[in-house]
Amino acid sequence: MTHYVDSEVGRLGTVLLHRPGPELARLTPRNNDSLLFDAIPWVGRAQEEHDAFAAALRERGVEVLYLATLLAETLAVADARAELTDQVLDSPRLGDSLRARVADHLAYLDPAALADVLIAGLAHEELRISPERPGGLVYTLMDRHDFVIEPLPNLLFTRDSSLWIRDRVGVTSLAMPARRRESTLTNAIYRHHPRFAGTEFVYRPGLEHLEGGDVLLLAPGVLAVGVGERTTPAGAERLGRQVFAAGLAHTILVVPVAQERATMHLDTVCTMVDVDAVLMYPNVADALSAYTVIAGADGEDPRVDGPAPFLRAAADAMDIDQLRVIDTGLDPVTAEREQWDDGNNTLALAPRLCVGYERNVETNAQLERAGIEVIPIAGSELGSGRGGPRCMSCPIVRDPLRR
Repeated sequence: MTHYVDSEVGRLGTVLLHRPGPELARLTPRNNDSLLFDAIPWVGRAQEEHDAFAAALRERGVEVLYLATLLAETLAVADARAELTDQVLDSPRLGDSLRARVADHLAYLDPAALADVLIAGLAHEELRISPERPGGLVYTLMDRHDFVIEPLPNLLFTRDSSLWIRDRVGVTSLAMPARRRESTLTNAIYRHHPRFAGTEFVYRPGLEHLEGGDVLLLAPGVLAVGVGERTTPAGAERLGRQVFAAGLAHTILVVPVAQERATMHLDTVCTMVDVDAVLMYPNVADALSAYTVIAGADGEDPRVDGPAPFLRAAADAMDIDQLRVIDTGLDPVTAEREQWDDGNNTLALAPRLCVGYERNVETNAQLERAGIEVIPIAGSELGSGRGGPRCMSCPIVRDPLRR
């Protein structure tokens, strides 16, 4: 099967989602900050909202793959099961006695149950122990509400742990400790699941920090990479070198983004909705700059030019006169509110067709006035982890754009 993505707006054929599950029910006021959520979501409603999102995609002909299903199928492969189990057991916080008990616990689980534990975590009280095989000092000193294996509530945002550039996948290196194990699951799926047999990689976990929400495929051969809270300049440079070496792009635009919660990724302030149009937070539209990185000749280091205004640099790299800009909201207060509510974080299903949260009324109206059809979805609970439709989706197949 051919998996291919060369733009943000080519007609979407296949997408990877993760339906939220028990891992969200692990969030409490005691741990939600460390697990990167701003509120405690209502799990049942979040699932209803996500199901409606998936249904909207299917109604437009998109094939929806679920990460948990792929993971369970991957764990039926002996090498994948051993790899992921060993990665969990390698945690230095376990200690020898508890590590042995966890290994015993995981060994009893079938692939589906093991996938559930790797996603939802394993609480202190859920671990099978006995007087004959106690958990040791570490287990004894843990609070009964602590996790032996931490849950992954941010797995909902499948955009961040992997991205496709043409026919190659990049499994990213997530910056926040609460999210790093997400990449190990995604990496195992792409390496061991039969659907992805023979897939070549353009990025791997363990390299410099890079997250998919910071990577926009502006046009075939042109990437924009945000650097800020999650993606480092070294990560952007590494991706550029890998992409240039593989012949996947001719230009990388490196875009500094404020290191703030509201602008954690480039796609929180800017997403594409047409081949020549971006939805953009007006507070940064004029201030956003870009460094243009072009492959060096004959093995030389890439050439770096700039900075220049992002919109000008992007248009030049895309070989168009200018990018059309559609503003979030109509006034500064509305723009700030709707940017916080992921108004900029749309998922394009095709040129001039996108999915957005229904709560961002003014932004959606702006899009419609600009000739962009919006499919509105509910997101009152899904948005509690600070992510919109683009964050919740990893495109795997898009129709190539023709110039």
